[in-house]
Amino acid sequence: MIDIDELDEKYSIEGELGFAELENDLVFITVSNKFADADICLYGAHVTSFRPRNTMDILWMSPESFFEVGKPIRGGIPVCFPWFGPHKTDSDKPQHGFARLMYWDVLETAVKPNGETLIRLQLCSSEATKAYWPHDFCAEMIITVGLTLVVTLKVTNTSNEPLQYGCALHSYYSLSAIENLSIEGLKGLTYYNQLTGENGVQKEDYLHIGDAFTRHYLDTETPVVIADSAFRRRIKVDKSGSKVTTVWNPGEETCAQIADLPDEGYETFVCVEATNAFDYQVKLDAGESYETSAIIGLEE
Repeated sequence: MIDIDELDEKYSIEGELGFAELENDLVFITVSNKFADADICLYGAHVTSFRPRNTMDILWMSPESFFEVGKPIRGGIPVCFPWFGPHKTDSDKPQHGFARLMYWDVLETAVKPNGETLIRLQLCSSEATKAYWPHDFCAEMIITVGLTLVVTLKVTNTSNEPLQYGCALHSYYSLSAIENLSIEGLKGLTYYNQLTGENGVQKEDYLHIGDAFTRHYLDTETPVVIADSAFRRRIKVDKSGSKVTTVWNPGEETCAQIADLPDEGYETFVCVEATNAFDYQVKLDAGESYETSAIIGLEE
């Protein structure tokens, strides 16, 4: 049982950061500083909202998300670790790993000299994690709330043996409508089309999405811009420590089959993800660490 009073006493920052049960008794960190407001659920170390001052939310949340222990939160920025997609050998293990299905511990909260808010959360190996994955590790989610939102997954191999993992920061971005979307920055990149099983190269300057869409752009660290003509905004999505950029929208037919998405939910979001998967999984020797970051903000 999480003691909110104890968390408040140790980690709250007056007028800027506190703790609250916002959804179905799940505990959240709430941030409000001069740059933005943000909400982060300790279950899954999951950012559910990022609202720069005088703007609407950049992130999209499903109104039908379960917010229930044992099930992933739908929307915001799910943390996929230590595998991406289905488990390679055991279909009974959870999609995208176990990190988004566990409570993370608070390590630190602080105000940085420039006024940004820093949050550090931690999930380390335990009997619960070893039921899914045999390795010793410590994972941190380092979240900085400012004019931009910086979300970093840092993984340390705390064992005496090498390990390998996949991951993603599976960010959902809010749209006025999918037909108003164009994504810039992907021209010339090789991609794997998960829906057809084929590889291709994007020739178009701007990516538009009309139907179900799952592409993994390979060997790229290039930033992209999510442009929305009706909202008149451009979301810049930068990253580091990620060699794959995943772009996903379920489309109408699949969306209707997903229990925690409204039937028309596909019309108002797109996922652009900082991913390490396929031939670009992370390999760590004993004692080594690796960081994967998404850097999200509005283009001026």
